[in-house]
Amino acid sequence: MFKRAINAVRRWLYNLGILKGMQSLENHKDIPINEEMYQYIDMWKQLYRGYHEDWHKLTYKTIEGTKERKMDTLNMAKVSSNEMASLVYNEKCEISIGDDKNATAEFINNVFKDNKFNKKFQDYLEYSFAMGGVVIKPYVENDKIKLSFVTADCFVPISWSNETIREGVFINQIQRRDKTYTHLEWHEWINGVYTVTNELYESRNGTDLGVPVPLNTLKEYENLEPIVGMTAIEKPLFVYFKPNTANNIDTQSPLGISLFANALDTMKAIDVAFDSFNREFRLGKKRIIVPEHMVKAVVDPIDGRMHRYFDTSDETYEALPGEMDDFKVHDISVELRVDEHIAAINAMLNLFAMQTGFSSGTFTFDGQSMKTATEVISEQSKTFKSKQSHEVIIEEGLKELIGAILSLAKQYSLFNAKDDYEVSIAFDDSIAEDKAAEIDKQSQMVLNGLQSKKRAIMKIQGVTEDEALEILQEIAEESNGFKEFKRDEQLSSILLGEGE
Repeated sequence: MFKRAINAVRRWLYNLGILKGMQSLENHKDIPINEEMYQYIDMWKQLYRGYHEDWHKLTYKTIEGTKERKMDTLNMAKVSSNEMASLVYNEKCEISIGDDKNATAEFINNVFKDNKFNKKFQDYLEYSFAMGGVVIKPYVENDKIKLSFVTADCFVPISWSNETIREGVFINQIQRRDKTYTHLEWHEWINGVYTVTNELYESRNGTDLGVPVPLNTLKEYENLEPIVGMTAIEKPLFVYFKPNTANNIDTQSPLGISLFANALDTMKAIDVAFDSFNREFRLGKKRIIVPEHMVKAVVDPIDGRMHRYFDTSDETYEALPGEMDDFKVHDISVELRVDEHIAAINAMLNLFAMQTGFSSGTFTFDGQSMKTATEVISEQSKTFKSKQSHEVIIEEGLKELIGAILSLAKQYSLFNAKDDYEVSIAFDDSIAEDKAAEIDKQSQMVLNGLQSKKRAIMKIQGVTEDEALEILQEIAEESNGFKEFKRDEQLSSILLGEGE
């Protein structure tokens, strides 16, 4: 009752304007926020959705006045992000964890399976390429490890070292009628203890952060603890994934930039050309100019019906007043510039491909649809090199995520992994020509004494060192068994021969 009264007084003071709401997250704590980065993130998000008002909202003048329309777009933000995400990570990617009894691997596989990790991670990896980053945060719910996927616009870094983010705040907003609720989840190191703080704010106008309210104000957060300290945690319980592209917008920021951050002018030019291509058919349609009196209704003196020479509802015909030959009709069909438009769009698509890390010719436009050509690519191509470059950060991030999951499991006594586990990640390189060449290469290196069998197996099959040793042992056992079998077979043939 006492808390309810305090909340009522707080709301009353807030309505009177005596108690002011916090204007922004920046005023709440000392956070080194670069507002320009988040303005870019918002723009990249709009482009990914296919509509950025500054580009795609067009105004034009007609005889009826000023009108507005949406520019047609090829949405290269979506196309390029999706293409790179599917190249970097798919269901063929294998994550191997080696330990004594494979218990750790089984636990992690169950966590990933319960959270549908493969499907979600590829989707959010696409968002990462589009908006410059994505965060995965493990948490415990009903004695199970859950994974929360957060886009770049809902995460603010607080502190970092060598571009490794150590502290951050997650932001989530919920609308309830005329009120906006903002949930802040702080991940901080307080006196050496990893601490998670949950706060809920209520705003009536939605333009500021508002005033703090109890977590149980909303059903979604009623089971959350305001402050949770975790002594067993040694590294952050979140992992920030970003494209492997240097941030040239804010070189001091740990945040990543979009895959197409440096191709905005080209993207706009592509949309302008594509819009012009579509308008070419609308504005260049066949038109026939007829004298105005020919489209007027004329009364038939015999039956009294109204007649016209031309159907006025047909948009092919245009009536032109003035001095024209009484019965002369003018055909002013316009020649369409289809080939010129297609050539211009393809030229800009090649430039866009170069700016976003793809090989020239990856994206093509044939006048009917967009096509991509990355089914089979060379290991020396720019697309493959870009794919491998992004995989470096993705691989490290996945290893950090596995470490965070195991740390959280240990904190809540769900699973206790040994310290000597090893993680190996084999990405799908089947798009490169060809897999057989890599096997031949490794085989030749082994024969020439330039590579061990263990290393060759690790490279070809994408397994850990322990798993490679197990495979080698199985091969040796099978080989010895085959030799014994052949020896027994020869002995049997000799004995049978003597018996005859």
